[in-house]
Amino acid sequence: MMEKLVQQVSELPVARLPRDTLQERVFRQLSDLILDGEIAPGQLVKIQALAEAFGVSTMPVREALKRLTAAKALTVVSGRSIGIPPLNADRLEDLRRVRIEIESLAAEWAASNIDEDGISELTDQLSRMESATAAGDVKGYLRANRAFHFIVYAAAGSDSLLSIIENLWLQISPYFNLLHGSGNYSASNEQHEAMLTAIRARDKSALKTAVRADIDGAYDVLTRLLD
Repeated sequence: MMEKLVQQVSELPVARLPRDTLQERVFRQLSDLILDGEIAPGQLVKIQALAEAFGVSTMPVREALKRLTAAKALTVVSGRSIGIPPLNADRLEDLRRVRIEIESLAAEWAASNIDEDGISELTDQLSRMESATAAGDVKGYLRANRAFHFIVYAAAGSDSLLSIIENLWLQISPYFNLLHGSGNYSASNEQHEAMLTAIRARDKSALKTAVRADIDGAYDVLTRLLD
């Protein structure tokens, strides 16, 4: 599962960055790549290649990497390359337990706050996930999946809660790449549909149940893969 492959940075959806606040911008774009599953387990990305892709020196890249390694989102494989940290059963279980509590709480708060524009955005992202699943488009699915969940969590209206959830997703979302062959994406879309239905009804209990089922579904597949 963890066979190392060198990822061509030119294939990643990165953009050259302006010179202001370089470190923060590099950190944000690297975080987005991780959250969207663009860097998968087993892939290696060279630090120099990232710097060239962003149009910066290696210094702001290395500073951003320090923050992401401290958050357990990335690991330095060698002095020149980075990758996704290995996942074991204990860490996976810990992430599952915390995600269930934190994400279901955010969803509960969001049920009272989300407006019709947010519901429309959720509908659009669910449609994108369903289309990506049918087409076997893993990256497209992962981008829409992240967008769907964070529309909900942002509607909770708590920057502190959203920051905690992002940190959790930085650690787990790269492993969503491994779920596509299991049928999990289709099963997860059923939970997303249940989440959307609950949000439209402002049903906090049903929403929390769907969030927990979605997290548990991914956990069950990843547990089998680790075994």
